[in-house]
Amino acid sequence: MTLMLLDSASLWYRAYYGMPDTLLSPTGMPVNAIRGYLDMTARLISMYSPNRIVACIEGDWRPSWRVELFPDYKANRLEADSDEEEEPETLTPQIPVLLDLLDALGIPMVGVDDYEADDVMATFAAQEKGPIRVVTGDRDLFQLVDDKRDIKVVYLARGISQHDLVDIAWVADKYGIPGDRYALFAMFRGDPSDGLPGVRGIGEKGAALIANHFATVEEALKAASTGHDSLPASLAKKILAGEDYLKIAPTLVHCARDVALPQLDIKIPTKAQDLSLVYQMKEEYGLGASVDRLISALKW
Repeated sequence: MTLMLLDSASLWYRAYYGMPDTLLSPTGMPVNAIRGYLDMTARLISMYSPNRIVACIEGDWRPSWRVELFPDYKANRLEADSDEEEEPETLTPQIPVLLDLLDALGIPMVGVDDYEADDVMATFAAQEKGPIRVVTGDRDLFQLVDDKRDIKVVYLARGISQHDLVDIAWVADKYGIPGDRYALFAMFRGDPSDGLPGVRGIGEKGAALIANHFATVEEALKAASTGHDSLPASLAKKILAGEDYLKIAPTLVHCARDVALPQLDIKIPTKAQDLSLVYQMKEEYGLGASVDRLISALKW
């Protein structure tokens, strides 16, 4: 009864950079991201046998409400002199084709205006029954791990074959913190990939010390202001100096878990009555065995 949530952008970027750019359609269009995404999805379905699946996509990769709080949010990813995300020019045309193919296969896709895919996944994780497997290459989703509800992250940083199945114990062992406090740890340490600075002067060691002794930003700020025994004076000073950032950090770092999701059937698709469009796209874009592998994984 597993629900698999696919962080689609994470997967197609990983596919794009992991598959050779010599994979071309008959017209010469690169299809490495499409084929890689299909291959990864097929392997993941075979490994985890989900009965529910959602390909989660970005409604907005820089939600207005996060940017209003912190204008530099993900600004490091912007193209020069543009509000658009910097994206490889040979990846861009592949994405609509991939989404059309997923639609033809009947795989549910969800993106919600002014929310990131992370927020969509977090809301599904909050609303749906476990087991839930969140597939991503991004660390920020470690905050969703919940052993009681059997929510784990299929972490692809080392690829499909060597991926990690992240639970509370994995987070605790990796970062030396209580496994349910990854988000708090990230607030203090920062996350360069999202342009989040963290608290100036506090790295992983300092963030881990804070996360080991306090459960919230408010607790840490109070301890710093009252001279708590567990905080060295230098660390307490840095926490207090970062108070303005820390007031907005929870909203920036925590995934939204109350996104208004559309009503849809998220059961893994049974065999479509008409696969003609799928096979037409397979031939048109030269997707070969990648389509066949996914159809086989779906047991059609």
